Amino acid sequence: MAISAKDVMELRKQTDCGMMECKKALTEADGNFEKAIEILRERGLATAAKKASRVAAEGMVYADYCPKCKVGVVIEVNAETDFVAKNDKFVDFVKEATKVVMLQNPADVEALMACKTEAGETVDEALKNLILVIKENIKIRRFVRYEGVCSAYVHGGGTHGILVNFETTNDIDSKDEFTAYGKDIAMQVAAANPSYVDEASVPAEVVAKEKEIMLAQMGNDPKLAGKPEPVKVKMVEGKIGKFYKENCLVDQAYVKEPDISVSKYVENTAKELGADIEIVKFVRFEKGEGLEKRADDFAAEVASMVK
Repeated sequence: MAISAKDVMELRKQTDCGMMECKKALTEADGNFEKAIEILRERGLATAAKKASRVAAEGMVYADYCPKCKVGVVIEVNAETDFVAKNDKFVDFVKEATKVVMLQNPADVEALMACKTEAGETVDEALKNLILVIKENIKIRRFVRYEGVCSAYVHGGGTHGILVNFETTNDIDSKDEFTAYGKDIAMQVAAANPSYVDEASVPAEVVAKEKEIMLAQMGNDPKLAGKPEPVKVKMVEGKIGKFYKENCLVDQAYVKEPDISVSKYVENTAKELGADIEIVKFVRFEKGEGLEKRADDFAAEVASMVK
């Protein structure tokens, strides 16, 4: 199949590889992005694929937690322009939708649209009224709701929303020190973008694929290709340790104190508060993640205005 310049540029943006390498990889992968990234990694040309591909849609991400009802929610609402995200009516709608998810626990976005707001109208009706006022297409894209002790964090005025769920003892979640700790963990997720909580939560197939790629990289490295297979396998086990440190939240270096790991920070905080703390799960929303931005032809737009 024909590989477009746009596809090559997108792969280059995701991998930081050269244009020619990206084109060759896409051609070999028959246009499949995931396969092309894998090919580049096997050749040692690309590090682990950047997660945020084609991040472009506008709107905002919001996260909130109710300590009284012990429910946390993170939600993404998309719009056509960044300007809308700063509109008070838009922000109020996002917060109201968050509250509805928190209190009524809809199964999905479709169910959420049928839920009633405090004003008595459905979320769908409220959204349509907002569209009439703002005159832009607006869509609730996704949400996640956790029950139990949580920490919610919104970064960059709505570019990122983080929700972390904890297991705790001795009611420490009511303490200010725990609130500060929870925010620290949420900020860690925002900054370091882990994929998993710990090593145990990494799917076996993901580990197997990483090992396969590492062995392929060694096979393509003249200095390592001739080494005995048992030696290569042992080297791969060492490299997997680095993979865990980059991708597992508790194994990452704590961003505020890089000399210790997140797990050590959790341990220290639990000891100080005299209780047990476990990070159960987390979710990280990035505004527009995985969506294509509308490609406007500015010249054509200007031309249409002067006709």
